Amino acid sequence: MKSDIEIAREFKLKPIQEIAKTAGIPADALEPYGLTKAKLSTAYLKSLENNKNGKLVLVTAISPTPAGEGKTTTTIGLGDALKRIGKKTMICLREPSIGPVFGMKGGATGGGFAQVVPMEDINLHFTGDFAAIGLANNLLAAMIDNHIHFGNELDIDTRRITWRRVVDLNDRALRDITVGLGGVANGFTRQDGFDIVVASEVMAIFCLAKSLEDLKERLGNIVIGYSRAKKKILARDIKAHGAMAVLLKEAFKPNLVQTLESTPALIHGGPFANIAHGCNSVVATQTALKLADYVVTEAGFGADLGAEKFLDIKCRKSGLRPSAVVIVATIRALKFHGGVELKDLVREDVGSLAKGLSNLERHVHNMRENFGLPCIVAINRFSQDTDAEIQEVKRLFSSQGVPVVLATHWADGSRGTEELARTVVEVVEKAESRGSQFKFLYEDSVPLFQKIETIAKKMYGASAVTAASAVKAEIARLQKEGYGHYPVCVAKTQYSFSTDPTLRGAPSDHVIDIREVRLSAGAEFIVMICGAIMTMPGLPKEPSAFKIDLNSDGEIIGLS
Repeated sequence: MKSDIEIAREFKLKPIQEIAKTAGIPADALEPYGLTKAKLSTAYLKSLENNKNGKLVLVTAISPTPAGEGKTTTTIGLGDALKRIGKKTMICLREPSIGPVFGMKGGATGGGFAQVVPMEDINLHFTGDFAAIGLANNLLAAMIDNHIHFGNELDIDTRRITWRRVVDLNDRALRDITVGLGGVANGFTRQDGFDIVVASEVMAIFCLAKSLEDLKERLGNIVIGYSRAKKKILARDIKAHGAMAVLLKEAFKPNLVQTLESTPALIHGGPFANIAHGCNSVVATQTALKLADYVVTEAGFGADLGAEKFLDIKCRKSGLRPSAVVIVATIRALKFHGGVELKDLVREDVGSLAKGLSNLERHVHNMRENFGLPCIVAINRFSQDTDAEIQEVKRLFSSQGVPVVLATHWADGSRGTEELARTVVEVVEKAESRGSQFKFLYEDSVPLFQKIETIAKKMYGASAVTAASAVKAEIARLQKEGYGHYPVCVAKTQYSFSTDPTLRGAPSDHVIDIREVRLSAGAEFIVMICGAIMTMPGLPKEPSAFKIDLNSDGEIIGLS
């Protein structure tokens, strides 16, 4: 069996100007990065403002498992298939982080015959967007310490600095550090720490800002800490937001690439859905909607995380509204949620599958009942899936009026998702004929603690939300200071509806404990960190970096 990178290298990519032409993008709107990727100019983005919007399809998934689900491959395969049946289509994805590429999860360009390319470039440095985001974040950190070093005019309390540094790697040793060691010349000694770039508020701002003006305004609103009088200090008080915006100016332009079947794709921004809001940039999604009849985008991890944040944060802040949701599952992963161990997933087990379907059923229920969106279940099919297992899935959802479609895009490209594409069009057109039923999970006016209770109980099946007295006091303070209308961004394990990654299926009556609260005033949401989740991941015992290498011809091997 050929690897993803070997399959990608077999395809001759078209010049990016040809891809742009199929999307109706003129050559003078492109800022090429080599022959097969380009950024779209700011002037061109502004010229699209009065174009009519196409239809937005959100791809999400069941709670992820070691067996794999294939959400990104399905997004790409669906986009290719919509083009195959005659729809003008664009795909919107997030940029991969170097952390998981060299860690455990791997890259994020799809797989098999459903890939975005050039996969090596996209999975590694791409157009330098993440480097720019990291630099902007760390410039602010440096300017905070510099301000303190030169007299601390704002009277910043070094015990109450909330701004952390970032790096786009998994490095647990950097979670908590001490800076300023070595004497007077090196500044004031204080406790600090690193997050991964994708967890940075700068990444969230980058992905939620609608324009460069909005970007700069949001950067200025970042709360970096508090004075000794407990007055909040903003990035604009440090006079950092202008320089930060300069570092992000070029990165803010969406990146145009292509699939193996030459479908245009915009890949831009990349927050994780377990520790951030998990969606690609608003500017990329809005641009695609001005250019295509159908735009297919994905939200990270399971629908309880990425899709909830896409709808409650990204849609709330941007005005975007999806026409339908595709929820991806595999028979293997459903059996895993039913209690089957990884080594036994190749065996037929309808009983365990039926038990594991509770996970998929809750995700479908959440999208339909909590958000009012029509759903399609896409089964990313493996060769060992049996007819009896597939029929069990169809049996459950046929009574609920939810289409279940098999997809073989990994092996067959767009041919393997043509039925899915036709089903999506049918569901979208039917939904449009009866009018949008979309709703948010909670209203802006709901208090912050009640918001996370709503998420926990309605989305996760929890019975209660707990927090230490200090955390509750912090939530109450943020409510009192005028941040109560912000949405909540929950950081928790992606592997379970609960905060315990070992609880499979659809656990109920569990408790969600809030460990920490972070204000993201520039991104305009409140991060509530639950359970043992970390905003700086660590590497596994055998990271993917072990197998990534250069061969004697200078070609990259082991990248997936």
